[in-house]
Amino acid sequence: MIVTLEEAKEWLKVDFSDDDATIQRLINAAEKYLKNATGKTFDSSNELAQLFCFVLIADWYENRELVGRVSDQVRPIIQSILTQLSYAYDSDSA
Repeated sequence: MIVTLEEAKEWLKVDFSDDDATIQRLINAAEKYLKNATGKTFDSSNELAQLFCFVLIADWYENRELVGRVSDQVRPIIQSILTQLSYAYDSDSA
């Protein structure tokens, strides 16, 4: 696990539990997105992987109609982080 529900809620500044199930689904999807895009498995010790998930989760949470894609506002950031995570880490140190 890269991001916990509590960490994601803190990042999103959400202090209520009504959206917990939605946020957890977004966490799961963001982590799967990262794995599918890089072919690597990351955990919470990789701060760049965490940042990637936080940015993606926030984008999807704030723009729910775009879930499954990245908004134009964050696309360059997401692409840059994905590139770094894909090439800067070998499979053993991810």
